[in-house]
Amino acid sequence: MAKNVGFLVCLLIMVMDIVAGILGIEAEMAQNKVKHLRVWIFECRDPSYQAFKLGLASALLLALAHAIANLLGGCICIWSRKEYVESSANKQLAVASLIFSWIILAVAFSMLIMGTLTNSRSRKYCGISHHRLFSIGGILCFIHGLFAVAYYVSATASIREEKNRPSGPV
Repeated sequence: MAKNVGFLVCLLIMVMDIVAGILGIEAEMAQNKVKHLRVWIFECRDPSYQAFKLGLASALLLALAHAIANLLGGCICIWSRKEYVESSANKQLAVASLIFSWIILAVAFSMLIMGTLTNSRSRKYCGISHHRLFSIGGILCFIHGLFAVAYYVSATASIREEKNRPSGPV
């Protein structure tokens, strides 16, 4: 049973990120349905409560998927370049995937939250056009899922390698 848990965790992370991406794209479509007036780079737009709800749900699912991948993947730390060069391929892949997943999380989460906050106001919003925040954030959710799963798989493989490595002088 323990061997099947890894597959289920990967499936859970991917499903959550895919649903977050779809919700982000749906939020963009809901936002585009409201009345707006656009002049050059400025626009006035009524807020969309539907886009607000979908954007918030998307951001929460993205954060939850990231938390699950990081908590269940374990802690993979490399403190120096020498340690990075001497570590196994699984550990190097885990570190690289972790860095990329954090970067993508920061960008996607920021975009989803900015789009959500734009639609949270109870009055008409006028300012610089913020097109495609939800769409780009949603697409980044899909990419985040790939890096989060890569991190989880490589981190668990690295931990398993270290447990099976003989300790002491060789």
